[in-house]
Amino acid sequence: MAIAILAQETPVSITPRLSKGAADRKATIRVDSNLVLVPVLVTDHHDRLVTGLGRDQFQIFDDKIEQKITQFSTEDAPLSIVLVFDCSGSMGEKLRRSRMAAAEFLKTANPEDEFALVTFNDSVKLVSRFGDPPEDMLNRLGFIESKGRTALLDAVYLAMNQMRHAKYSRRAILVISDGGDNSSRYTEGEVKERAREADVQIYSVGIMEPMSARGRTPEELSGAALLDEISKMTGGRMYEIDDVDQLPGMAAQLSRALRNQYVLGYSPSGPRDGKMHRIVVKLVRPEGTPKLRATFRPSYIAPEE
Repeated sequence: MAIAILAQETPVSITPRLSKGAADRKATIRVDSNLVLVPVLVTDHHDRLVTGLGRDQFQIFDDKIEQKITQFSTEDAPLSIVLVFDCSGSMGEKLRRSRMAAAEFLKTANPEDEFALVTFNDSVKLVSRFGDPPEDMLNRLGFIESKGRTALLDAVYLAMNQMRHAKYSRRAILVISDGGDNSSRYTEGEVKERAREADVQIYSVGIMEPMSARGRTPEELSGAALLDEISKMTGGRMYEIDDVDQLPGMAAQLSRALRNQYVLGYSPSGPRDGKMHRIVVKLVRPEGTPKLRATFRPSYIAPEE
């Protein structure tokens, strides 16, 4: 069996992709009946996507108890995606490249994906709803100006609430921002709690000042840490860049990451107790292959009997 390691731009594969039907294609943690579905992103030590792994290369544990994987899929099913776009005063010259990143993300999307757009500075605005043409979203981004403070937490909260109107079970939020929060009504704790319960993966691109330049403000440092923590708790990732020219390529890379995930399904052997359960996914590395890394949501809340 040969694994596929995808270069930074292009993913590589190990075995043919498997399709197990519509039920397997749900790529966010969902508990339907007695089935838990967990999306997993696999990368190598160079952070390149790895495809082509088979079911036998995965082990999954629910509260430290190994579970039998009964569903397995790698199919690129459509997503409902909310783009959370920073247009605060600090974005300034970064705004043009950020628009280009959004366009690149849309260009590499599945044609069936649906999008919504949330922008934020002092306040938060739902600019485009699910069902609106993606071209309209890009046109509206073209008229947005950089001004005001940064209500990042409020914007993420609104994006999670929009998922109530999503058409697809695969759901993701992409945040493009350059700093921390200084204008939100929701607290960090409230947003984290909502993220723990939300059936959505959050990916973030943090546009930071180079350390070699004027240094980073406490706001920027706290913003990067916040985006990283919220992304990880939902099974997503935070990518930090210090050169806006990297933005379009990073957006395309994020799009590929969303489309090259494994979905593992299992029926928990433990009780349906309404409590939070911890998940661990381990990789059984094929002989002769480099060390691999699995990214996944670390917990879910079980339904009650």
